[in-house]
Amino acid sequence: MTTLKKMPLIELSAKDLPAFCPTPQMPRWSDHPRVFLDVTHGETRCPYCGTRYKLLGGEVVRGH
Repeated sequence: MTTLKKMPLIELSAKDLPAFCPTPQMPRWSDHPRVFLDVTHGETRCPYCGTRYKLLGGEVVRGH
């Protein structure tokens, strides 16, 4: 039986936005096309690798 691997959680502040995956800190072997992620509702997941991204509590996202 296979067990589900819990994917890493990357916590972001408002200054880290826009959020995208993969990040420059990720290993080169795990590269996939860059996708921009909407974390304005708190948390999201990369559709390619499953890495979770979460906006830190108390952070305010401002529009343009």
